[in-house]
Amino acid sequence: MIPTPHISLTDKSLIAKTVLMPGDPLRAKHIAETYLTDLVKFNDTRNMFGYTGFYKGKKVSVMGSGMGMPSIGIYSYELFKFYDVEKIIRVGSSGAYTDKLDLYDVVLAVDAYSESTFAEVLGLGKTKRLKADEKLNQELEKAALKLGVPLHKGTIHSSDVFYHPQGSVHEKMYQEHGCLCVEMEAFALFANAQVLNKQAACILTISDSLVTHEVTSAKERQKSFTKMMEVALEVI
Repeated sequence: MIPTPHISLTDKSLIAKTVLMPGDPLRAKHIAETYLTDLVKFNDTRNMFGYTGFYKGKKVSVMGSGMGMPSIGIYSYELFKFYDVEKIIRVGSSGAYTDKLDLYDVVLAVDAYSESTFAEVLGLGKTKRLKADEKLNQELEKAALKLGVPLHKGTIHSSDVFYHPQGSVHEKMYQEHGCLCVEMEAFALFANAQVLNKQAACILTISDSLVTHEVTSAKERQKSFTKMMEVALEVI
């Protein structure tokens, strides 16, 4: 096959049917080197690292998505469409919209709310809310229960804007739309999965709070979100 513009690979068999997708390519590298054996790097175009290896004897791939819906929209589409990937689990960081969430809490997205027109452009109508795959979410819940990892389940906010001109909008998003936390990618991932008849889910770790203003460091976000990573890997 011909490589896609963003993934420099001609042998699609080198990518597993299930891909874990953090935003940060260095987090992808950390997950691969920490948890997987028999590693093969299948992509480094634009330094968006992708790896395939084995977790408890099962083949799995992990690849960065970059930040924002356009970026994960490109990478997830190419993985689904051209490399025959069936499942993508986003493993990311998120900002809490409620004081019921503490730093390092793990959130499983039931659905994603967004002001984005990403879904509309793909032909899904003017919807502002897209669901994660229910079966894949059930597998993540089962894995979390097995590992003893508490999950907060609910709606997340996929925002196009990190620096909002009106300042913090967390109260409105929490009260009016039920959003527990904010990130910037899941809505596009869910849209691609729906259009291409694939499975997608999103599991997040709280890295900061828009309510209490607590924060984690970049190094902590890269290497310390182990519970989320292990839950996602256990699904494999």
